[in-house]
Order: sequence, then C-alpha cells, then structure tokens
Amino acid sequence: MQKRTLGKSGLEVSALGLGCMGLSFGLGPATEKSEAIKLIRAAVDRGVTFFDTAEVYGPWVNEEVVGEALAPVRNSVVIATKFGFEPDPNNDNKWTRTNSRPDHIKQVVDASLKRLRTDTIDLLYQHRVDPNTPIEETAGAVHDLIQAGKVRHFGLSEAGAKTIRRAHAIQPVTALQSEYSLFWREPEQSVIPTLEELGIGFVPFSPLGKGFLTGKIDANTKFDSTDFRAIVPRFTEENRKANQSLVDVITRFANQKQATPAQVALAWLLSKKPWIVPIPGTTKLSRLEENLGATNITLSPEEIQALEAASAAIDIAGERYPATHAKLIDR
Repeated sequence: MQKRTLGKSGLEVSALGLGCMGLSFGLGPATEKSEAIKLIRAAVDRGVTFFDTAEVYGPWVNEEVVGEALAPVRNSVVIATKFGFEPDPNNDNKWTRTNSRPDHIKQVVDASLKRLRTDTIDLLYQHRVDPNTPIEETAGAVHDLIQAGKVRHFGLSEAGAKTIRRAHAIQPVTALQSEYSLFWREPEQSVIPTLEELGIGFVPFSPLGKGFLTGKIDANTKFDSTDFRAIVPRFTEENRKANQSLVDVITRFANQKQATPAQVALAWLLSKKPWIVPIPGTTKLSRLEENLGATNITLSPEEIQALEAASAAIDIAGERYPATHAKLIDR
C-alpha cells in the first residue's frame, strides 16, 4: 500500500483509509461485531493504516469495535476519532446538538481513549463547528490535550476557510475532513486553496458519493429505515434517476481503464493532490478489495481533464443533506 503524509504535519498514513462508520451506524443495520472486527483486520492485512471513527457513530459502539479490532496492531496504525456533539437531554439516541466547549472535549476524549483501548488518539477532529463556542477555545482545548499526550494531531470536519485559519493560528490543524467526490466538488473552491496554503491535509469522506458512484445504486434501490440516505434529498428516487448520468460518465471511463466506477472515482481523488487521503467505507470484503485496487490506477492529465469536463457538464439534482444537517455545515 502506498503511503501519504497529511499536509506538513508529518502524519503518514496509507493512501486510502477505512471509514468505519457504516459498520455500526448510518447506512443500514449494524454489522455483527465479530464480522466488523474481521473486516477491519482484513484492511490491516492489506496495508491500510488509517481508520476513522467517532463517538457519535452508534453512538459509542463504533469506537469500541475499532478499538478491539486494532488493539493487536495499535502501534502500526493511525486512529482518528471525533468530538463535537452531545445527546439531546430528552432523547439519548438523538445527537444533533453541537458542544465543543473545552470541558466537554476533555471528558469526551477520556471516554474515547477507553473505548479505543489506547493511550493516545492519533487524530482528533472537531466533528462539526460549534456556533456557540469560539473556535479559538476549542483549538486551545485540543492544544492542551496534545500537551498532555492524549492526542497527537488536531483536525476539523466540514469547516470553512475562515474557521480553519482561526483554529490553525491557535493549534496547527493537521487535516480537514469534509465530503469531496465527483458527486460534490464544492471544496475545490471553498477550502482546498486554503489547505494548500497552510499545509493541511484533506481527508474526503463519502468519496464514492455515499455509494452512488459505485454504480450499484439506481432509481429502484430501496433503503432501509436505518439508512441515512433514506432522508437525503439527493437520494430521492427522482434525483437518483436524474443523477444516473454522472454514473454513466464514470462507468464509460472505467470501462476504458478496465476498472470499476468506484476505482475510477477514487483514483480521480488520489490524482488531485498528494496530501488527499480518501476514507471509503464498506461492510464487505469484496468492496474493500475493489476500493484498494484504486491505488493501482493512474489517470493521465488528459484523462483527468476529460473526466472532469464530462462530469462538470452534468447538473447534480438534490441537496446533499436534509435541512437539519445542512445547518451544521460551516462555510
């Protein structure tokens, strides 16, 4: 597996990481624990060293699974987790309230360390920007945790350029994690220039458009009630039908490369910057191996230009988040 360094931080990880959320939360029924552990360890065996989780995934369960799976190889992998939410006092299963106050962050980190079975979190992200807490206070709390040895690196998720700069001035930011794919290219204008200027790495989540760019989802697909995509405007039946033309474009390029659409979509991301590290998630070994195959595909500058031109000509239908989630995006 090829390695990449996230910006100027010195944090070296595999060129593709594994997003672990879907094993426990968000994309349908949870994977049985032993099977989830088996998949994570299969990723390790194939050279993946970068694993992404969060306290809210489950909640809590995903960190426990990741911690148990990686305990035997802890010194040779990088674990990223996140803080920034708290349960609704009237509903423990509802996590839409942001909380990045310093005291809360420190409590969350202590709990995450126990669930992850580790003494140090390699990369700690603020899950979403908290409008009620100045980012300088949040960055200062993470700085304290780094000084205490509980955290190695600081990250942000779905943060805008101004917030990134303010945080970076207090505690250097190692990576930004935000959605980025051929299905959502907005970061190219909003944040990537700032990341390049400051030497911050970029970790795209949903690099396969929440599965849409694999070509395995169409207008006839039915989502389980526990699948987040069931409430995402971009995934309504009408919008899936409208957006199929993007998958068709990627599929044509994939056929020319003797690859799959997912591999071309990931190879495109890897071609954009050497400090971009996508974290596709999956619950299936076959999909894991397919995704990792993207690291062996090279797209020429001419192929990249043609792919981008063809995809840019398509107007994507539907918002990427329902209104309740969209308001948490900092831009």
